[in-house]
Amino acid sequence: MPNTPPALSAAAPLLASGHAVGVSNDEFRAALSRLAAGVVLVTAQEASLDPDDPRAPVGEDVGMTATAFMSVSLDPPLVLVSLREGSRMDDLLDEQHLWAVSVLSESQRHIAGRFAMKGRISDRLLFEDVPYVRGEATGAPLVGGALATLECRTEQRVEAGDHTLVIGRVLTASLPSADGGPLLYFRGRYRQLG
Repeated sequence: MPNTPPALSAAAPLLASGHAVGVSNDEFRAALSRLAAGVVLVTAQEASLDPDDPRAPVGEDVGMTATAFMSVSLDPPLVLVSLREGSRMDDLLDEQHLWAVSVLSESQRHIAGRFAMKGRISDRLLFEDVPYVRGEATGAPLVGGALATLECRTEQRVEAGDHTLVIGRVLTASLPSADGGPLLYFRGRYRQLG
């Protein structure tokens, strides 16, 4: 008789934190740190505070490093990014449904680190010396030298624990650079292939 695992509810009762008994935050992080992931920069343009007033300041560009990014569907072309609930990007993409993704190359580790920093400076300053162009479909920054760029429109938002899964329809896709390999994140550090 094959050894089949018992149902989750019978085998692993949940604690108030939502973790199965015996699974700590540190154990969960350590286990998942063994999964190598590509690194992307998710960007969007915050709307002007008063779009009807031509003298009002233009909205600010916002960026966030992510490793929880994946393809969902080919037809239609859909991607998914996981955002920490209540983060600036989560709040922005709840209001602004146009956003972009730049797949970072191994030479763009400094960009990934800058936008992943805790207690970081304003996004305006973070973008200051990063080469980018504005996406034609979204107006969001697309990082120069990225291996690939995608412009997206939110199709669905799904609450999942302490994160929001944002599923976006891909409006444009381009390959601005063929140089170098992807930037990876593995065991808590940025890595390169090979």
